[in-house]
Amino acid sequence: MTGEETRTAMSPPIRSSAQDAELQPPATRAWMTRVVIIGIVLTALNLRPAITSLGALLEEVRDGLGMSGSFAGLLTSVPPLCFAVFGVMAPRLARRFGPAAVVCAGMVAIAAGLAIRPFAGNTAGFLVASALALMGIAVSNVLMPVIVKRWFPDRVGSMTGLYSMALALGTAAAAAVTVPMTRALGGSWHAGLAVWAGLAAVAVLPWIPLVRARGTALSADAASAPVSAAPARDASSASRAGQEPSPLRITRSRTAWALAVFFGLQATAAYITMGWMAQIFRDAGVPAGTAGLLLAVTMVMGVPLAFVIPRLATRLPHQGPIVVALGVCGLVGYAGLYLAPAGGAWAWAVLLGIANCAFPLALTMVGMRARTGSGVAQLSAFAQSTGYLISIPGPLLVGVLYQHSGGWGLPIALMAGLMIPQIVVGILAGRDRTVEDEAARRR
Repeated sequence: MTGEETRTAMSPPIRSSAQDAELQPPATRAWMTRVVIIGIVLTALNLRPAITSLGALLEEVRDGLGMSGSFAGLLTSVPPLCFAVFGVMAPRLARRFGPAAVVCAGMVAIAAGLAIRPFAGNTAGFLVASALALMGIAVSNVLMPVIVKRWFPDRVGSMTGLYSMALALGTAAAAAVTVPMTRALGGSWHAGLAVWAGLAAVAVLPWIPLVRARGTALSADAASAPVSAAPARDASSASRAGQEPSPLRITRSRTAWALAVFFGLQATAAYITMGWMAQIFRDAGVPAGTAGLLLAVTMVMGVPLAFVIPRLATRLPHQGPIVVALGVCGLVGYAGLYLAPAGGAWAWAVLLGIANCAFPLALTMVGMRARTGSGVAQLSAFAQSTGYLISIPGPLLVGVLYQHSGGWGLPIALMAGLMIPQIVVGILAGRDRTVEDEAARRR
């Protein structure tokens, strides 16, 4: 065990957070585990409504705030920008305050941002309040794989599936009910967007006792504690020297880069879909309520598949076949969206929903491509921050192409074209290797 390996004659034993949790009474451990599961599910439910609720009401928001098509494209690029900028801070914040405290603060930021932005009164205030909510989403995005790896190291696939399924459910629910809920609230898009702040406020609650319960697997050292016997030897050597384990040179890992680019390309597709797909259907003559339901169908496909795909991925030595299958669904969906957007709308929504399940696959590969807690934290931050930086131009470019070409032909061609490199880098990221090994070999 890690604590046994780090004993010396001159210093007290150094235990990992997981070992501290193991020393607690069984009833305490069981209670904390249940609270962690509730916290993970509620957090995941809040990681996309800020985006898909806006997508469902984008036309009303544009009219209300006087946005141009290009500025609306910029607005749909704000989520990946915030995820890239703020997500990279998550591991450092987790080491300083603990993952539970950071996620708890993230839920508070989401609730505040969603409550403020509809009533900001102008585009600048709307963007600032959106950025506050997206900051909370960004740090939680990065830390969810870390929390899963620390609390459930032998159930990474199933817990990632549960988390991804809840994320997809929240995404789909916001897309499906925002328009009818807005009508029920008097037709004001302000109220239709603000109501999602309540869900975020509820998600704060389970993290509060975990923040107060120091010495659990979510305490400040959780992000850097080793999670298996092999990497524990490296950590114990550093401990004997009185130092923290050295950070990985993550940029020296080809797998890390492949995973980052894969993450970026699938995020590009996802945010274009969330930001623009409802508008594509509306411009094809589909009623607004139906367009919102079609977007919801795309998002809800992730509910069952986000649970199945991570479990399947952890059973395969190479995740390339899953990458190819998802990519083919995306190509067929984009072809249909180009040729008959209204006639086959439900089929294209289903196929693009399947393609969007590259997201839970990417999260699963983050947990599989690193052996240690610190490795997962670094890989998660690197892959997500770099990936979201890559994804920033996509939604903006779609808005510009749409405005200047006067139609959706070029934007859809762009989406389909990006699916090819996504398949290629996904196959590379799916190879059976770890970033620790690659970084060590390239020193």
